[in-house]
Amino acid sequence: MTASALPFDDIRNLLAALPPSDEDAATRARSVFARAAARQGSLGKLVDVATWLAAWSGRFPPLVARPLVAVFAGTHGVAPPSPATADAVEFIASGGAVVSQACVAADLGLKVFDLALHLPVGDITREAALDERGCAATMAFGMEAVAGDVDLLCLAGMGDGGAVAAAALFAALFGGEAAEWTASGEGDDAAARKRAVDAALALHGPHLSDPLEALRRLGGREFAALAGAIVAARVQKVPVLLDGATALATGAVLKAINPHALDHCLLAMRPADPATAKAAARLGFEPLLDLGIAEGQGAGGALAAELVKTVAAVASGSALVFGRN
Repeated sequence: MTASALPFDDIRNLLAALPPSDEDAATRARSVFARAAARQGSLGKLVDVATWLAAWSGRFPPLVARPLVAVFAGTHGVAPPSPATADAVEFIASGGAVVSQACVAADLGLKVFDLALHLPVGDITREAALDERGCAATMAFGMEAVAGDVDLLCLAGMGDGGAVAAAALFAALFGGEAAEWTASGEGDDAAARKRAVDAALALHGPHLSDPLEALRRLGGREFAALAGAIVAARVQKVPVLLDGATALATGAVLKAINPHALDHCLLAMRPADPATAKAAARLGFEPLLDLGIAEGQGAGGALAAELVKTVAAVASGSALVFGRN
């Protein structure tokens, strides 16, 4: 790919030429599981997950030997200064968080990326979160952050002000009023988020028809990095699990550019927040898990990854037993 003078042009070129699924691998998966079901009865969604793994990894039986949970953390000028995000990053790194413990239990890799937490992006009610070059550079960082021998990628994002940014992106991309996409909460917090989303949409409205402009103006570093990671995984034939509002809002940006941009992704867990659940439905996702826990810090991705690892192991065993030509 020839580099462009306009950073977003390179991203658009990548999104226009995303590799398709491997239909030969998917066909082999369906054939093996059809024989398995004939012997054992319906295998339900297990077949769907195994076929998805085969189609997007390009192999059957699929192998999940090097799964990674990647959590991108950023801060936003729209939120009051707070140590909450830095504390959450430290809690994950120390092993105290659910995502940390789930990764140990299921033998998953875990990386948490501190995206300049001391330097919040612009207050989206007053200015753009990022300029084009900064947004594109952070997307490139996200691409590099997940490079290597990963064969299943679980993505989440978190950060002070991220709920406002996600709601603003949902409203910009899906339409509707701010209240429709603002995460539920108690009293003044929910009202403040709604006012912030309204103000951001009013300020940036003329520019939001371009999804990448919406990303840089309304999102933040964690959104941009997640976008890069999702695209890089597609190019590298790595299936992806998305967890939480930040990941879903980022996915909505990519899908607005290319309707097939999220075909290699599944939703790890049903969002506990109704607005986020509505966004997931608009994106066509049916979650793997429904546990009712707070999403966004990677716990849902880790728990779903353990399920996907099990499905891969079942697929390998079924291929031995039912894989005759």
